[in-house]
Amino acid sequence: MSRNEVYDTKAVMRKLEEMTESGRNERPAQLALSMEQDGLAVVASDPLEQRRYWIGVVSEAHVRLGVEEGFAQLCHGKEAALKRMRAGDWLIYYSPRTEMNGGEALQAFTAIGQVIDDRVYPHQMSETFIPFRRDVRFLPCQTVKIADLLDDLTFTSGKRNWGYSFRFGQIKISQADFLAIATKMLGESMEEALKT
Repeated sequence: MSRNEVYDTKAVMRKLEEMTESGRNERPAQLALSMEQDGLAVVASDPLEQRRYWIGVVSEAHVRLGVEEGFAQLCHGKEAALKRMRAGDWLIYYSPRTEMNGGEALQAFTAIGQVIDDRVYPHQMSETFIPFRRDVRFLPCQTVKIADLLDDLTFTSGKRNWGYSFRFGQIKISQADFLAIATKMLGESMEEALKT
């Protein structure tokens, strides 16, 4: 698939339903090829207007706070990570643990939301810690263990040390990978949720 192609969400949902009914379990790369062959991929008029898809690596406790207050904070509050995103982009949080220091191993996708605008702003949490944030509209979702998706995602499939992908705290992912995760997190509400 070329950089300029994106998928019609309804077409993806129909394709996923067909695969489930027929017992086929295609990986995102196979799904992309299958959709191109079926003529379901559409070319975006302007590549710069395409939405992008991100994973942020944050403890579950910090994710909960962000979801409750409607903000994203990444990489210990660094501004650069947030500036990579733009209005309309999608963010999925991956939580390796329940707490930043200690806690229990979780290894799950814990929240999904869409960046509201292009504003990145500082927020004073203490006298010595002023992290940067940006506003995100989070959707109601279920927590999904990454173990259920390891073979289905291009950035983890066939990789023994798949956790290495998350070492920098933020990664850009393909639309196919995003849809594979979003389908599990949002279930039947996905099509409606992704309309905006």
